[in-house]
Amino acid sequence: MWQVTVKYDIMLKWLWVSVLALILDQISKIAVDGSMHLYESISIMPFFNLTYVHNTGAAFSFLAHAGGWQRWLFAGLALVISVAIGIWITRLKQQEVLLAVALSLVLGGAVGNLIDRVLYGYVIDFLDVYYQDWHWPAFNIADSAICVGVFLMLLESFGIGRAADTSTES
Repeated sequence: MWQVTVKYDIMLKWLWVSVLALILDQISKIAVDGSMHLYESISIMPFFNLTYVHNTGAAFSFLAHAGGWQRWLFAGLALVISVAIGIWITRLKQQEVLLAVALSLVLGGAVGNLIDRVLYGYVIDFLDVYYQDWHWPAFNIADSAICVGVFLMLLESFGIGRAADTSTES
C-alpha cells in the first residue's frame, strides 16, 4: 500500500506542470476568442502574427475537412493518451525528473486541446510563425507544450538529463 501512495505522490509532484500548461493554454485561447474575430491577424514581429483560426483536424489540419466524425476520434485519442501518460508518470522512478517534466507537458497540452474539441468541436489556434509568404500552420500553447515535452523526451532517450540509477528498486 505504501508503494502505491509513493507512486501517486510522484505523479502529484509533477501535476503542477500539467496544470500550468493547461491554464496558460486555456487563458490564452479565451483571450484570443474574446478579443479577436475569426481569421483576424495582428502583426507582432516581422515573422510572427497572432492569427485567430479554428482547427477541426489534428496537427497540420490533418482530417480538418472530414465531416465532423474526426472531432470524437481525436477527443477519444487525447483521452486515452492522457490516461496512459498519467499511468506512466505514476510508474516513474524518483530520479526520472526530465521524463516527468516532459510527460507532464504533453499531458497538459493534450488536455488543453481535448477541452477545446469537446466544448467547441475545434481547437483554437492563434500563433502564426512565417517567413515571407510561407506560414507554419497556426498553433497554440497546448501544441507548444506537447512539442517541448516530446523534445525533452527525445533528449531523455539519448541519456541527456538522466541521473545515474543507483537504486535496485524498479
